Amino acid sequence: MSMLPGLLPLDGKVGLIVGVANDQSIATGCARAFRAAGARLALTYLNDRAKPHVETVATEVDAEILAPLDVTRDAALDDVFAQIAATWGRLDFLLHSIAFCPMSDLHSRVVDCSRAGFSEAMDVSVHSLIRMTNRAEPLMRDGGTILTVSYYGAEKVVGHYNIMGPVKAALEATVRSLAVELGPKAIRVNALSPGPLRTRAASGIGHFDDLIESAKGRSPERRLVTIEEVGHMAAALAADGARGVTGTVTFIDGGLHAVA
Repeated sequence: MSMLPGLLPLDGKVGLIVGVANDQSIATGCARAFRAAGARLALTYLNDRAKPHVETVATEVDAEILAPLDVTRDAALDDVFAQIAATWGRLDFLLHSIAFCPMSDLHSRVVDCSRAGFSEAMDVSVHSLIRMTNRAEPLMRDGGTILTVSYYGAEKVVGHYNIMGPVKAALEATVRSLAVELGPKAIRVNALSPGPLRTRAASGIGHFDDLIESAKGRSPERRLVTIEEVGHMAAALAADGARGVTGTVTFIDGGLHAVA
């Protein structure tokens, strides 16, 4: 793959990408940009049903590692990071691009969210970042970059985003805490905040088509962003040129977050 114009190179860097579901995933746009900028990659897939869809992306980006990963299972996490340690002996960057909430709780009011649904959403969407960071830290001996994916609903109430608003707010707060704790080791932690995108994960949000049309009409650029544009920003943040940037939420939404 050719080098992306305008990006600082990631030549020689190795990274783990968690969250590719298919070729339309945000994580896929990031994987493509990382690879085009020169990085070597490891990808994960949730289960056997998901594997064929992720394999297509893994082949496209020349992934050197493709491993199963259910983030609710500590043993599975341990296996992935052990494979990275055995293959590369280090890790330069990590992309955490996963979130989950039971459909019944996602479609209910926040005040009606069940205890079990809230716990599962927080565990998969937020605490999994902590668990991954804990395992990545020892492999980032010379510093590194950890990225996660948020959404504007963490800051303002977005219709039908429901309990995922508080969950993403917790994710962004976690990013800040991790950035402060790991800063002395030159490990940077940042969040990407794309505008609405037609991904499989987003399709579960109620009235999603209305959200898409509203974003198109209200965005200063009068359009939706693409997974490629999100990937370009992810690659830039993973590069050494962004080593002074940590603890931040970077919007890639055509300016939508600036509109009242």
